[in-house]
Amino acid sequence: MKNLTNLILSSLLCLSVGNGWAQDYQYSLEECIKIAYEKNLTIQRSQLDLRVSEVTKNQSKLERLPDFNMGANYGINWGRTIDPTTNNFVTEQLNSSNINGRSNLTVFNGMQIHNSIKQANINYAASQAELEKAKNDVGLNVATLYLNVIFNQELLANAQYQLNSTNQQLDRTKKLVDAGALPVTNLLDLQAQSASNEVNVINSENSYNLAVLNLKQALLIPAGDRFEIEIPELVLKPDETALMTPGEIYKTAEATMPEIRSAQLRIEEADLNYKISKGAYSPTFTVSAGFNTNYSSFADREREIYDGTVPATVPIGYVPSSGETVVSDVSLPNVVDTQSSFPLGEQFQENISKNIAFNLSIPVFNKLRTRAEVQRSMLSKYRAEVSSQEVRNQLRQNIETSYNDMIAAAKTHTANQRQVEALEEAFRVTENQFNLGAVNFVDYQVATNNLYMARSDLVRAKFDFIFKQKVLDFYLGKPITF
Repeated sequence: MKNLTNLILSSLLCLSVGNGWAQDYQYSLEECIKIAYEKNLTIQRSQLDLRVSEVTKNQSKLERLPDFNMGANYGINWGRTIDPTTNNFVTEQLNSSNINGRSNLTVFNGMQIHNSIKQANINYAASQAELEKAKNDVGLNVATLYLNVIFNQELLANAQYQLNSTNQQLDRTKKLVDAGALPVTNLLDLQAQSASNEVNVINSENSYNLAVLNLKQALLIPAGDRFEIEIPELVLKPDETALMTPGEIYKTAEATMPEIRSAQLRIEEADLNYKISKGAYSPTFTVSAGFNTNYSSFADREREIYDGTVPATVPIGYVPSSGETVVSDVSLPNVVDTQSSFPLGEQFQENISKNIAFNLSIPVFNKLRTRAEVQRSMLSKYRAEVSSQEVRNQLRQNIETSYNDMIAAAKTHTANQRQVEALEEAFRVTENQFNLGAVNFVDYQVATNNLYMARSDLVRAKFDFIFKQKVLDFYLGKPITF
């Protein structure tokens, strides 16, 4: 087996150089997963969903604040029109302008704002869990493809070892045939066996190339780019996972897997949506305030400036019989100055008006729309609960299947090890007997092919066992490493 390991390493080095893949740097599994995290479109989509939910979360908190809007207009009128500053009719060109502003604050609306904030926070947390799940899925997929490359490398090395062994036997037989010690049919049989082994090498090389291509595609690396992975030392050892039951593994996974957390958060989100819908039954109390001011070109002319009032006597009539004037004491505006114009700024300042209002809206009948929305939100909550249970069931089934596969893979690997050890000894004996002429080529070929198939099965069982172990480690929350 030591010679086989050395041959594997040398064959892979030659293969990499021959195909133009050799480079100074080799990518580890952790680096491949990091590249996938950066480039994978599913992860990028989940990251964008997370950013959207973050925006929604931040905006929902601002719903507690009042809003404020302003407006302005400017108009020109000809002919008979109303002066907006005096409400009198004028018959000349009139330029007018208006500025207004309004603010509204929702004081109570059935706790809808409060529940919306909580819902947005939960939605953000669920999006975080879904992003984590997307990364887990991508990481597990990359690990599978990475392991598949190593697996096909070992199969290729096994095929190359078998070809080299046959070629060595072919060279020895050729010398014996040339010396007349063996019939030429032995040489022809070995040439046919060598060609068959070469086909196995070609098929294994093609499988290896496809495995590398699949890994490149998962990392979004162009097929023509040079790429080589780091080959870790894979040592099989007893796994503590085998000492656990599927139920124990599930309990750990249930507490750590992001899909479980996300499903539970979606239930809470649906429950808050139900409360928000019910909040529409409650009255809504709001406070609003505003201001308004205007300008008129008709008022922009000479005017008198007043400061308080002064007493005055003014005639109000006369006595018909005597013609005596009747007067009355009144208060008249005290004119202290005159102004040649009434400009825009001063008009806006003097014409401003302010208001505040308290509004109460009580829902009485809206064609049962609120009732229907409450029913839909309740059904959505039930659906979220079903989805959550479905996720839990799927996780449990995956763990149970992976556990059984791991146990079976361990037993298969142990049996394949014994098979290879026995067939290696059988091949050694058959090869010695074939060299001495004690057995024919058919027996030698059968022994060779049996050993090749057994070694291939051992490699397959080894990587199957390793992968099943890593899957269970993943469910236990352990990092994906080799």
